[in-house]
Amino acid sequence: MFPREYRGVAFVVGLFLVVQLGALALVPEFVESGYQAVENPENPTNSLLYIVAIIAMTGLMLAAFRYDLDQAIRLLIVGVSAWLSWYVFSALVSPLAAAVPAVAVGVALLVYPEWYVIDTAGVLMGAGAAGLFGISFGLLPALLLLGFLAVYDAISVYGTEHMLSLAEGVMDLNIPVVLVIPLSLSYSLLGEEAEPAGGDDDGDDSPDSDLDDDDSADAAADVSEPTDIEDRDAFFIGLGDAVIPAVLVASAATFSPAATLSVPLIGINIPALLAMVGSLGGLLVLMSWVIKGRPHAGLPLLNGGAIGGYLIGSVVAGVPLVEAVGLGGFF
Repeated sequence: MFPREYRGVAFVVGLFLVVQLGALALVPEFVESGYQAVENPENPTNSLLYIVAIIAMTGLMLAAFRYDLDQAIRLLIVGVSAWLSWYVFSALVSPLAAAVPAVAVGVALLVYPEWYVIDTAGVLMGAGAAGLFGISFGLLPALLLLGFLAVYDAISVYGTEHMLSLAEGVMDLNIPVVLVIPLSLSYSLLGEEAEPAGGDDDGDDSPDSDLDDDDSADAAADVSEPTDIEDRDAFFIGLGDAVIPAVLVASAATFSPAATLSVPLIGINIPALLAMVGSLGGLLVLMSWVIKGRPHAGLPLLNGGAIGGYLIGSVVAGVPLVEAVGLGGFF
């Protein structure tokens, strides 16, 4: 039998795959339903607006934790979770009927936020968010977004370390800004305090990250102090780590001129496929570091892998690099 840390890594990879494949399955429905959030998805300033929103949200959350407004943050995230879940369910049933399971997700998070409830809500949120952003960010805006957030994640974890503070603040709230990775079948998030090991919200480090900041950070450990994987009952990886690379996957499937592959239930082309492969490759490298006991910024590896895979896939599919990076309309 594989050591439990490797089973944990397999679980993480499975969750990331579900988010990415879920986003790809939702893209056609979202496009048909007119859920595109911007009038011109090719406008690179779309990325700038989202980046400003991330920084502003990070500041607001840190201020909320400072002034003991933790429960306000919890209610906000639970509400966002139910809202994004509604988008996902509305792709399967009527908008009115979708409200029932969406509300159930919110209630479950409030009443019984066990790890599998949080992970289920996180996967729904992640697939919905990646699909919505994927159809709203053209190729250039998506690449700019991933590039900036990779740099921001590294600075916020290794430099200012404010993402570590943010991760520490959200850990006790039991909300789906992090995915919980149990290392034993008997683990209960509600029954004991788990020791985090990297990650981010909005995307980002190794276990412990946050959906708005896209970072991962070991909420309990300093970046310079490794913790033994054997001493943990679970580790955490930020939902943003799963969402942000998936935005490029969904964007490539939507806007790349590459031919669509014949794959049941999802619309995917070679650039999107290799973006997935690249992001998962980055995830495996990240997890190999996490297993050694050190928290790391995740988006440099995850986004770098996704971008590299996407560009290679574009070349393989015969898409000129100028078009692949979304600059064709400027020449």
